[in-house]
Amino acid sequence: MPTPSLDSLLGRSGMSRRSLLRVTGLGAGAIAAAPLLAACTGADSGSDSGSGTGTVTFGSNGSDEVPKKAYAALMSSAKDAADVDVKINTVAHNDFQNNINNYLKGSPDDVFTWFAGYRMKSYAKQGLVAEIDDVWEKVGSNFSEAFKTASTGDDGKKYFIPLYNYPWGWFYRPSVWKEKGYTEPKTWDELITLAKKMKADGLNPIAFADKDGWPAFGTFDYLNMRINGYQFHVDLMAHKESWEDAKVKKVFDTWKSIFPYQSADSLGRTWQEAAQTVVTKKSGMYLLGSFVGQQWPEGDTDIDFFPFPEIDSTIGADAIEAPIDGFMMSKKGGENKSARKLMEYLATGKAEDVYQAIDSNNVGAAKDADASKYNALQKKSAEVIGAAKNISQFLDRDAEPAFANNAALPAFQQFIKDGNVASVTKSLEAQAKQIYGS
Repeated sequence: MPTPSLDSLLGRSGMSRRSLLRVTGLGAGAIAAAPLLAACTGADSGSDSGSGTGTVTFGSNGSDEVPKKAYAALMSSAKDAADVDVKINTVAHNDFQNNINNYLKGSPDDVFTWFAGYRMKSYAKQGLVAEIDDVWEKVGSNFSEAFKTASTGDDGKKYFIPLYNYPWGWFYRPSVWKEKGYTEPKTWDELITLAKKMKADGLNPIAFADKDGWPAFGTFDYLNMRINGYQFHVDLMAHKESWEDAKVKKVFDTWKSIFPYQSADSLGRTWQEAAQTVVTKKSGMYLLGSFVGQQWPEGDTDIDFFPFPEIDSTIGADAIEAPIDGFMMSKKGGENKSARKLMEYLATGKAEDVYQAIDSNNVGAAKDADASKYNALQKKSAEVIGAAKNISQFLDRDAEPAFANNAALPAFQQFIKDGNVASVTKSLEAQAKQIYGS
């Protein structure tokens, strides 16, 4: 993806050149392949406890080009908006997620990027993050009840500030589809027919990559919700249902039926590499979150998506995956009044507008975010999310983190290798019993 010039970046974000240089000079570069996350050094959080003005350290998983620049713009804007200087510590996305537990138990940054759902609740329950009820008393009216619920821990306290959410769907290039005469499928049978037609036309039908492990969760989640319904899905994530149930085996059998249409050697490919096969018109469609738009060249609007089609007419297609991303405070950050000021600012539409001026692939969470500036992709995303009856967060957010990372991720990758349904369900159930204690 071409790197935007500094001047074009400034024009889209409304920042001054000096402001951007101030924040990027303080550590916006990614720390690639870090074995452990570590907070930025030089921030005296304790000194801010009285005045509430000063420095805040920010741990970011936004290591890809677009979100990295968007977070830099957002944190720079906090200086003028909230009188807070932010030092950014950017870590490769997967390293950030894989080492979050050690990070929070070590020397974390004051504020850090994270996710709603079980993953938020888990670290709140462990006492590794700061509650922010006082912040929510000031900003709560700017969020819907659904976002409030998603930001609340099991103890009823708030721990999370939503920034945006985004739908998972089947993304494609409309120009390719128009040329080939393809139409958006409404049912699973129509999707299979389309995949066969794409293959006959010389396209790889379904771009797919699972080197990082988590992308495959989206395929399972949607198949499970379309075959067994939303409630069964969330109950399975909580291990109230067995992974060896015939209903779950049917999900894996259905998934296996599209293996011939998914990219070969997917375990050796990142999601970004798979996305490029759609961008370069080698693949016909790709099931991923709308953040996939980050891989399209700047200014390229040849992108669209359709929701995951219906499989069972008695179940329907009114459940979607629309994960919520946002911010949390570490225990250390909870002692820094400047960090709480930053969290208040991050809950505003003004802050979201700065971020989305650069990363325009999501739907803002705050009520006062400026939706009039949404591009066509964002408008459609907002419509799809708004029409959904049920919204899932994603397997690695809806399930116990230890199960998602240590059981589901390698088990799914093994299933992609061998297609053994009995083996994957047996393995997942055995590990779920150990991890969930039931």
